[in-house]
Amino acid sequence: MNSVIEQTLRQLSNFWFLGDLEKQQIECFYEDVLCRCEYCFQSTDNKYFKQNSGGVNLTHSGMWLTYLYYFSNTLSKEGYSELADKFYYLNKVMHSVDIYHAVALPDIFFFEHPVGSVFGRADYGTNFFAMQHCTVGGNRDRKSGELYYPIIGKNVKMYSGSKVIGKAKIGNNVTLAANTYIKDVEIPDGATVFGQSPNLIIKYLE
Repeated sequence: MNSVIEQTLRQLSNFWFLGDLEKQQIECFYEDVLCRCEYCFQSTDNKYFKQNSGGVNLTHSGMWLTYLYYFSNTLSKEGYSELADKFYYLNKVMHSVDIYHAVALPDIFFFEHPVGSVFGRADYGTNFFAMQHCTVGGNRDRKSGELYYPIIGKNVKMYSGSKVIGKAKIGNNVTLAANTYIKDVEIPDGATVFGQSPNLIIKYLE
């Protein structure tokens, strides 16, 4: 049996009973998940990801986090929500990261030791980067009762403790400094952002 599949089944089996049908589903979608992982790994700027061409490193937590997310998301899109839940929970237990399987992260993303981070429903642009204790999530409008989620552009970087909440629109090539808190505002392309809404400081590189 493939070593990655074997490791996957062992880890899942530590927490839940896996039936024969679920094991077959995991093996069925493995190649699709591996393709998503390889494309992501080879497209990031991280040298360790690029060095590991042709598969998933079983002992690299960043790769394993990505693999488990893509597996949960692939199963979710195919309608296997119960099995997707198990991958989602396993990722949460192993990496202290909350990424629900229905959340659509981009084809290229990279997380740097993202312990304590929550990535909720949002429109994520490609080449998304985040570090520890980051949060992306919704906010409900008090008057209309409508729930809004952020729109995040391409090449956005979230440094430790930064948050994007609600009806926020983050432009392309934006950097959120550590502990920045953005809520229900629009940030233009190319900005570096400090502070907390509504008292944000926005700077641009010359």
